Amino acid sequence: MIIAMALLCVASCKPKDRKALLPNVSGKAGEVVVVLNKSGWDGALGETVRNTLGADCPFLPTREPLYSLINISPSNFESSTMFKVHRNLLLFNINSSNEKEGVEYLQDGWANPQCVIRVNGKTAQEALETFDAEKSKILSALEMAERDRVIKNTKKYEQRDIFPKVAEVFGGSPHFPAGYVLRKITDDFAWIQYEMQGSNILGILIYKYPAELGADEFTLDNIIEWRNETMKANVPGMMEGSYMTTAGEEDFPAYVEYIKYKGRDFAQTRGMWEVEGDFMGGPFVSESFYSKDGKEVIVTEGFVYRPSKDKRLYLRQVESILYSWEWFEKLIEK
Repeated sequence: MIIAMALLCVASCKPKDRKALLPNVSGKAGEVVVVLNKSGWDGALGETVRNTLGADCPFLPTREPLYSLINISPSNFESSTMFKVHRNLLLFNINSSNEKEGVEYLQDGWANPQCVIRVNGKTAQEALETFDAEKSKILSALEMAERDRVIKNTKKYEQRDIFPKVAEVFGGSPHFPAGYVLRKITDDFAWIQYEMQGSNILGILIYKYPAELGADEFTLDNIIEWRNETMKANVPGMMEGSYMTTAGEEDFPAYVEYIKYKGRDFAQTRGMWEVEGDFMGGPFVSESFYSKDGKEVIVTEGFVYRPSKDKRLYLRQVESILYSWEWFEKLIEK
């Protein structure tokens, strides 16, 4: 009788209720489990997957892959609860009688919050062609899943005293997880930082300046010019007279792309920072966008300082914090 009632409950659960019944995802951030048999993994299909998801992560001083890949055969996957609840799953559904085509993007198949991507094909070659045609979308889906998990955890364990102080100056703010500290705030600049052991630093910088150039506001040259001017005035190095700036173009050329995310348009800039007069440096990512009244440009920037250590995971973390930006009045409406 008890079992029957439990089954009835599961059968009648709405989608939201079902998510609550799923276990939490397992695995480390930046990992992807690839479900593909050995012949496919060792062949051209596996090589294409490795070259795509395991390509070098851009704008890092040392080589790190975009994702750490774990290969498992379909039979082992079916018999393993551990792998079914992994945070990111790339499943290759290859069968000569397969009626499904293309790529399916699923959420929370066996765990929550889980990203499940299924590539269908009758043969390994067909699956390869499908994956290759959709690889940009597949990468975007994985990036969004990783980012959304960080934002969800950030809001769950938020350092709540920072948002209102930043929003008072800029009209809005990112959300900051516990452990971040507001180091400095003026009428046009804020510096929020998380310090780890061994002098490792995750930093968020927020600043604004008058919008004057119209269509040229968000060119790379203008963004970097304002960045360097702001950093020199506000972010000193450890040595006297030293300050943060953008690394030389000949070594680490920055680039900008234009993104729309949840109703916000912004120019996203990636590059390397360094300290003039010292030997510190690392990667940064920034978002430049108009203030609500269009009279100012607001820039949110995340940077990482982890000398001689991997930085991929931490760069994703600060980038995700930037994506959590909310305007203050929108937050009140909620």
